[in-house]
Amino acid sequence: MTFAGWLLILGFTALVALLAKPFGLWLFALYEGRTTPLHRVAGPIERGFYRLSGIDPDRQQSWQAYALHMLMFQLVTTLFTYAVLRLQGVLPLNPRGLAGVGADGAMNTAIAFVTNTNWQWYSGEATLSNLSQMLGLTIHNFLSAATGIAIAFALFRGFARTETKTVGNFWADMTRVTLYLLLPASILYALFLVLCGVPQTFVGSIDATTLEGARQTIALGPVASQEAIKMLGTNGGGFFNANSAHPFENPSALTNLVQMLSIFVLGAGLTFTFGKAVGNTRQGWAILAAMLALFLVGASVTYWQEAAGNPALHQIGLAGANMEGKEVRFGIAASALFSVVTTAASCGAVNAMHDSFTAIGGLVPMFNMQLGEIVIGGVGSGIYGFLLYALLAVFIAGLMVGRTPEYVGKKIEAREVKLAVLAIVILPLCILGFTALSVVLPAGLAGPLNKGPHGFSEVLYAFSSATGNNGSAFAGLTAGTPFYNGLLGVAMWLGRFLVIVPVLAIAGSLAAKKHTPATSGSFPTTGGLWIGLLVATILIVGGLTFLPSLALGPVADHLTLLSGKLY
Repeated sequence: MTFAGWLLILGFTALVALLAKPFGLWLFALYEGRTTPLHRVAGPIERGFYRLSGIDPDRQQSWQAYALHMLMFQLVTTLFTYAVLRLQGVLPLNPRGLAGVGADGAMNTAIAFVTNTNWQWYSGEATLSNLSQMLGLTIHNFLSAATGIAIAFALFRGFARTETKTVGNFWADMTRVTLYLLLPASILYALFLVLCGVPQTFVGSIDATTLEGARQTIALGPVASQEAIKMLGTNGGGFFNANSAHPFENPSALTNLVQMLSIFVLGAGLTFTFGKAVGNTRQGWAILAAMLALFLVGASVTYWQEAAGNPALHQIGLAGANMEGKEVRFGIAASALFSVVTTAASCGAVNAMHDSFTAIGGLVPMFNMQLGEIVIGGVGSGIYGFLLYALLAVFIAGLMVGRTPEYVGKKIEAREVKLAVLAIVILPLCILGFTALSVVLPAGLAGPLNKGPHGFSEVLYAFSSATGNNGSAFAGLTAGTPFYNGLLGVAMWLGRFLVIVPVLAIAGSLAAKKHTPATSGSFPTTGGLWIGLLVATILIVGGLTFLPSLALGPVADHLTLLSGKLY
């Protein structure tokens, strides 16, 4: 560990906190439907879309209508992407003449990008054409991110509105977020990446001569445009198989820092937006403080373990940090930080191979996903997932003080608590259930490349990533099989939409309630005590749920390494 490494982690955290307000203010303008400077350019496009589709953006929807429209849209776009991937071989913009993707692989990929997971069982540059990358995948980087923010807006309205049955308009929310935030920000970001050396071309590949005189074919394509929204929308699906470890996706220390910041800025901004929506910005700052506290602990543990190195190598006289699977141009601190950032959010982009991390260093990214990626989290999904835990925490606090729990002016009653528990329990049911199934069936056991605890960790990580809609992998699991494509696809779908629907139901329930002013007997939800209770609730629920499986995987892996045993 070095001073520069700790400075990077602390400085990055400070930058995230500083950027939360400006991004939160822009998001709040979109939440309210106010006119922005970009309306002069994109306003006609928005109005044209509404006229062509017959949508009235001012028509408010109940939570049931909001959920139905959202689900139908996701289903249609899933089928569209499946068709693009299957027909890739006969569609244009396929300079390398790649064949269509198989049925199970196309299904898995379509679900992955629609759910903001971007799980990739394939090598992007060797499997997908330029058209598939842009029309089949990149379009969902925008739409899935916009959907997550729209759901967050609906929940905010549930807290902010009183005695109403509506939570907004799904089509208006999604369209405005796409046109006035994601699209312009991605254009600027892509131009920055091009200036830094990231390719943006329709050329399929170029031939180069190596120093040894051999001929090498180097894949190219519209990389910068996909890279920009991949990070801003916390999508994570890379153009290349090596993802952000590839120099064409992430060429320098500067782009590495900017990519990490872009993963976090919208999620952090939404905490400030929430505070503005409920009329008390201290509520938003309290949530961000709890998120950053959890983040700093995770980043510190990962950096400490990766800097300490592999104990098995130390025992044979090879001292030093664990550089296996890491890019030399980034080093230990930047690689460890990136791994925690991408799994604290639902991004899944990687600049180092998590399978090569130390056992405890790999445990932290896995645990981030098992918590539901609420430590900053994905765009939209992070804040609404965190608010589910806030409802549990305030319920516990209400029991402590002996009165009906209240949060930001709304009484939290049995219906909201039951719905919150239902949404939270989806993740452990899928993660633990599908992992157990995979480690007893022959088709599942054929996937891990390692034996023992590390092999178990590979399977556990895969379902944690899929159900949490992260998309990163331990890289030691052969997942491109009908068994894993199918099961991981189901996990991704359930992990996304069986959480969203209860969240929208909570929004509808809260919107119908009266506002309850705080009194001297109310539990304060802005101070240090509240932040501590939030963090404790998250860690206790997550720890009690996943500690046994983590003990069988990364903890056992660490102990076997300390004992000198290798599998």
